[in-house]
Parts: sequence; C-alpha cells; structure tokens
Amino acid sequence: MKRTKIKQLFSTTPTGQEVTVQGWVRTFRNNQFIAINDGSTIQNIQAVVDFNNTDPNILKRITTGACVSVTGELIPSPAKGQPVEVKVKQIEILGDSDPEKFPLQPKKHSLEFLREIAHLRSRTNTFGAVMRVRHAMAFAVHKFFNDRGFFYIHTPIITGSDAEGAGAMFRVTTLDPQNPPKDESGKINFKEDFFGRETNLTVSGQLEGETYALALGEIYTFGPTFRAENSNTTRHLAEFWMIEPEMAFYDIQDNMQLAQEFLQFLVRYALDNCAEDLDFLDKRAKEEEQSKPQDQRSELGLIDRLKFVADNDFQRLSYTEAIDILKNSNPNKKKKFQYLIDEWGVDLQSEHERYLVEKHFKKPVILYNYPASIKAFYMRQNEDGKTVAAMDVLFPGIGEIIGGSQREERYDRLLRRVNELGLPEKELWWYLDLRKFGSAPHAGFGLGFERLILFVTGMTNIRDVIPYPRFPGNAEF
Repeated sequence: MKRTKIKQLFSTTPTGQEVTVQGWVRTFRNNQFIAINDGSTIQNIQAVVDFNNTDPNILKRITTGACVSVTGELIPSPAKGQPVEVKVKQIEILGDSDPEKFPLQPKKHSLEFLREIAHLRSRTNTFGAVMRVRHAMAFAVHKFFNDRGFFYIHTPIITGSDAEGAGAMFRVTTLDPQNPPKDESGKINFKEDFFGRETNLTVSGQLEGETYALALGEIYTFGPTFRAENSNTTRHLAEFWMIEPEMAFYDIQDNMQLAQEFLQFLVRYALDNCAEDLDFLDKRAKEEEQSKPQDQRSELGLIDRLKFVADNDFQRLSYTEAIDILKNSNPNKKKKFQYLIDEWGVDLQSEHERYLVEKHFKKPVILYNYPASIKAFYMRQNEDGKTVAAMDVLFPGIGEIIGGSQREERYDRLLRRVNELGLPEKELWWYLDLRKFGSAPHAGFGLGFERLILFVTGMTNIRDVIPYPRFPGNAEF
C-alpha cells in the first residue's frame, strides 16, 4: 500500500480507512504506543500495536531511531493533542537502530553536541523545524522575484575576480601542492593551471549579476558563496548562501524600498506558511531566554518579533545621523561599548548596529550614505566627495542582514576608484566595459540567507541553520 505522509493524515477525517505510515521511531512506550515521525511535520503520529498478537522479535526491534512501516486503521485518537492515530494491523522494520549506540535518545541534547553528529541532528524537532522553514524561505525568495518579473541568473562559483576586494578567498587549483610549476621569478606559474590563471571560489555573484541587469533589467542570483575569513563567531560561515538582486534604473531610494518589501514578504510568508514550526521554535526561544540575565533578554518573543518586522516600516537614517546618536548614547558615554564611537568615518560594529535597532529605534533600521573609505570600490560616489550611496539593513538580534548600494555607473569615477585602491584594472576590464557601452543607473543588494534563517527561526548560532556548517578548522561530513 502506498504510504501517506503524516502531515496529510492530520488533516484527514478518520473513518477507519486503511493507511500506511513510514517513518522513524521517536519513542516506543509500554510495548504498545509507537511515536513515528516522517519529517513532513513536527508532529509525531501515534501507532498503537496489539502487543499480545505481535511477534516479540518485532517488538524488540522497535527502538528509538529505527525506521518502520505500519499499516492499519486511521481512527480518532483519545489522546490529548493529536486528532488521529493508527491502529496497527501490520508492521515491518525497514531499518534497525541499536538503542545502545544510537546517539539521539528521547531527551534534550545541547546544540554543541548535535553539531558533532550533524548527519543525525535533522531527526530532532529543532532541526526538522529549522530545515522546513529554510525550505519555505528559499521558495519564498524565488516567488517574490518571479512575481515581480525578475530573472534568475546562475553566476559562476569559480571566478577570477574578488568582488569585495577583500582577498579572503579559497583558491581553486589542479596544480600539485607539493611541487607546483614555477615561473622565471620563482612564483607559482598559474598559466599551467586548469584555467590558465589563478582562480578562486566566489565571494559574491554581484559583478557578474550586474552584467545581466544591464541587459535584462532586473535579475537576482541565489547561490553558495565562500569567504576564507578566520571568523569563529556565531554569525559567520566559510560557506553560505547569498541572494543578490541587481536592478537597472534603480537609485538608492528604490533599492532601500525593495529591500524592505523583500524582507517583509519573506517574514510574512513564514508566518503564513510555517505556523506549526514557528510555534515550536517560539516556545524553544522562550526557554533559551529564561537562561539569560534579565538585561539581555529580548522584549519580544519570536513570533511577536516577526510580526513586528512584517507590519512596521523600517527606520531610515544616514550614517552621519547614526554616528551622532551613537556618540551621544549612554553605552558610549559610559564606555560600555567594546568599540567606542569618537569620530565620523569608523566602521560600525555589531554592538552599534544592535543598539540602534534594539534600544534606540526599537525597529529595523536602514542606514545609508556611508563613508567611501569603508565601502567597496563599485559603490556610487555622492556629490559631497566623502560618502557613497551604500545602504545596510539592520535587524534585531542579528545586526546587518542586508548590504547594498547604488552602483557607480560613471566610467571615469569607477576607474579612478579602482586605481585609488590599487585594484587590478586588467582583471576588471569587462566590468569597466559595462560603463563604456550603454551604461545606466543601477543598484542592488546582498542578503545572507543564513542570517535571514537565524532571524526567522530564533536560533542564535549560524552553524545551526545550515545542514553542514563550514567554519575554520571544520569541514566534517
């Protein structure tokens, strides 16, 4: 008999119809009650076994973690909190699980422990919920852009350019690391490498995305990106997913408006389509909050926080206004910030961003017009000669969730900036070419997908919102 997903059974009126359920055993109580989960929902379905008429050898094999197939009648459940259960007629063990060795027992495990068994953590309620939300958010990203006439562009993962000018890139090579070919000066000769030049894993699809925005109008990328930064924090990964829209004929104001609409759409989509999982994660987040000191606790629960973001306009202010607020804030005056704000031009840290969002405005914030000295070469230079049309969206608990800008469309200005920063003009020839042949005002931004999932799920470590996290010293699984 074809299996029916548990999620579907919970919305089915029980009339004694015969159904087959296949999934993994969460618990088996009193040799009678099996809690089965198949991943389609956070809820387990109860299967009731007639243990007097079931082979004892089968009963012994019904252990936590085992995979089973049960066929029986779907009947109303007398147990609280579940509408239906299965009265088992036939049971088959599809995969055994040794209860002495299976590391996921029916108890609460720490997230640190679960990272050590990342191949099994998806079977917990927490990670099942997080990954279902992650799927919903990925679908919502495509829906948002598709419904607005954007085109999805696959930009390269192997690239010869460093979009950020940061230099923290993973090298891609087929050369023998023990004995690489050398040129006359003794340097590695990348002309003998697979691509005939030095190549890396991409840090961003933005530059390539711009080339298509200046042909198709509005495009977006959604793919993996890589940063070889030695950042052992709860907000950084070496491999993560980025969503990067690029839009011709947009200025910085259009860019900010799209970023707000995009984030609000995603949050609303989660609230409308992930209610069951968010309810579980909300309760989980409340338990986590109880363990924090009173002054570090969030004023809003997870679902309330999501609703607040979905229903309120974001506060917009310039970098200069933000510096004035931070300079005169109590944490700065009392020297409670780790990085004190004493002059215009400094790069804002997460503590400053979160102060603006969580303490001062108590709503999401969009900062714009940053100092040119702390931003990338491709951002449009403002007429004041010292700022660029950059913008960052800041969220509670996260800090920066989106970074973007109006792009510099003027060839002479862009070339001057490339030379000022000592960037390799010959490697950016194609990017500069865009400004020679039918250049147009355009803008775009990047959203770190995992940071979005952090916010939507209420998880506190970015390593827990991606199936297999990559970070310094760890490429397990």
